[in-house]
Amino acid sequence: MELEKEALPLAVVVMGVSGCGKSSVGAGIAAQNGLTFVEGDQLHPAGNVEKMAEGIPLTDDDRLPWLDRIGEEIRAAQNRSQGLVISCSALKRSYRDRLRQAAGGRLAFVFLEGSRELLLSRMQARQGHFMPASLLDSQLQTLEPPTGEPGVVTVAIDGVLDDMVALACEELRAVAIKGGFHAG
Repeated sequence: MELEKEALPLAVVVMGVSGCGKSSVGAGIAAQNGLTFVEGDQLHPAGNVEKMAEGIPLTDDDRLPWLDRIGEEIRAAQNRSQGLVISCSALKRSYRDRLRQAAGGRLAFVFLEGSRELLLSRMQARQGHFMPASLLDSQLQTLEPPTGEPGVVTVAIDGVLDDMVALACEELRAVAIKGGFHAG
């Protein structure tokens, strides 16, 4: 289901802990709606990637420059009047608020939610990713679920990818039509 362009938030952040499917769902939302997808992991400073690869959890100080780069990507797309879907763990409310402030415009979040067991099995099965499964518990401890925040839709990750993408698009459309996303 394609989102109506006027109803689509100009930026959508697909969020959640590692292994939840941010890249797959984000790319699917972007593809279905003719939007650009940006893999947020590629915006991490090299030092962050090295720390995570060594099994060292990131601190707020580590994450803030990365969040600022994501905010810059969102702002640049909005300045070009282009829609954007970007993946970002956005684990804490303060991180999401930082992105909302950077966007200065329409911004929505898709929160991908799943059990620890499912997340762990996904992380153990994937290959070629710098984030080790040993950091899952640290991310789950850091996670502040976005319950009650404006412009957030929640999608369970225990379904088929195409169904998750379709549900996310449907929910984003509903949020946008109601004007429930953060408006700056």
